[in-house]
Amino acid sequence: MNAHPRPYYYLENFTVALDWLRGRYHDLLSEEEQRFISDFTGLPVGSAALTVRMVMRQGDLFRTSKLSYTEIGCPTQAAAPLIELGWVDPEPPVSFPSLWRLLRKSEVCTLLGLRCPGAVRKTELLELAGELATQTQPLRAWWPEAPDDIFQIRIAPLCERLRMMFFGNFHQTWSEFVLTDLGIFRYESVCLDESARAFQTRRQIDQFYAIYHCREMLHAETPLEEVLAAVPPPLGPAPGNAWIDAKRAKLLFAIGQCYEKAPELGKALTIYSDCTHPEARIRAIRVLEKLDRLDEASELLRQVRQQPANELESQLSTRILRRLSRKLGADGPKATRQHHWDTLELELPYPDPPQAVEIAVSEHLSTSQAPVLYVENTLINALFGLLCWDAIFAPLPGAFFHAFHSAPADLLEGDFFERRTEQFSACLARLEDGTYRDAILDTFERKAGLQTPFVAWNWLSREEIGLALDCIPPTHLQRIFDRLRLDLRANRSGLPDLIQLWPDQLRYRLIEVKGPGDRLQDNQIRWLNFCVARDIPVCVCKVVWRSLQ
Repeated sequence: MNAHPRPYYYLENFTVALDWLRGRYHDLLSEEEQRFISDFTGLPVGSAALTVRMVMRQGDLFRTSKLSYTEIGCPTQAAAPLIELGWVDPEPPVSFPSLWRLLRKSEVCTLLGLRCPGAVRKTELLELAGELATQTQPLRAWWPEAPDDIFQIRIAPLCERLRMMFFGNFHQTWSEFVLTDLGIFRYESVCLDESARAFQTRRQIDQFYAIYHCREMLHAETPLEEVLAAVPPPLGPAPGNAWIDAKRAKLLFAIGQCYEKAPELGKALTIYSDCTHPEARIRAIRVLEKLDRLDEASELLRQVRQQPANELESQLSTRILRRLSRKLGADGPKATRQHHWDTLELELPYPDPPQAVEIAVSEHLSTSQAPVLYVENTLINALFGLLCWDAIFAPLPGAFFHAFHSAPADLLEGDFFERRTEQFSACLARLEDGTYRDAILDTFERKAGLQTPFVAWNWLSREEIGLALDCIPPTHLQRIFDRLRLDLRANRSGLPDLIQLWPDQLRYRLIEVKGPGDRLQDNQIRWLNFCVARDIPVCVCKVVWRSLQ
């Protein structure tokens, strides 16, 4: 492998991030964060590079033999200033499970005084450790003749906090810099305001990090009481707080689900009853049913049906009403036909070699005059994202605050489209003036490969998109896009699997495929009902495999 032309590229990128944080958050940085940034800029290059290497890797414990980088040199020498600053502990106490993860199998055997038979798996050595598995001590106490040392980086939580301040989310990591530097990820270039930042107050930063910490505790299977006790109170209705409180609600909902599975239904109900997550009321009704508190369940259901928060609540509440009415001995709503869409039944030979049922159906139905494309959610989302690209990436305040956004930060917020009414109106007007086809294909070519939540670039070709645009009337696209905008979070999924196109007749149909034993999901039913109500051609294809006998 050729050496990178800039051996310290990761250090350069990290330094850019710190400079950005110091410039944008100078009034919100804690004393500890300010001191870290200041001390970091004064480090020798090798020491700074080693810091970044450790920060970008998983965990906080590292063998010095695994910190060998040509541009850094001796890790022990590079770590000396970091040890002096207290950023690195050169002799940390190490638990046996942590040591087991860091050492090779033969080394664990040496530590335990065992021969290392090839038939013994490394995982089995944990069981053989006995009481040692509960001990924690420095490496030299474990293994005086160890060939190297173990370093523990102490600033990992601080750097995690800085990372989240920079990206404004939980999921992006420092590797975004590397992937972008290598050309693996490319992002839309958006004009950023100098004041653009995710957080406006220090309390928002601390709240965001506290929610992240609770999520990590939950993933680590920390006792639920400890996780719940660490959940901070809501920020409240002040400007800029809604998106953070939404993450808090999502965390509480996840804790409630864990209690429900335990099952500790009383605790789950308490959480759901005080949670603003859009599915919390439905879960609370179901828990009340399990507790046989049917009158309370009925009253909450009445409130939900009077003012459903979204299509999902409306759909589920209707289903619950029939069940709950039977339990209460009351007359529930009369059963109605569950669907009005067309059904296509196919008996196909079991594919050899095995393949997805959707592909088997598409190959069976496809002809030269009426090709079938396997698109799932990709086609409609792509058409919407390409047509409305300029509106989606409009540089509004609070939408973008660094160069690694695949979408605006407020994409799934309730006022996303309202804030961009003018921009979306201009994009969607192309459906009326007839320029939409050229606009979509032009954007496909100009923006190909850029990160976006709407377009799966490797799934659809320009020719396939053009063919779909030839067959789908703009009035149908308008209706579909209107539903996307109604609830983008919920309606981006559940779209039919296939689309069949008749270019000579300028028509099409959407096909939802269900194999043996497969049932329609709630979001799929909602899309099917929508299509039928709006005269959008759709059908459900039910497949059975032909007997091999």
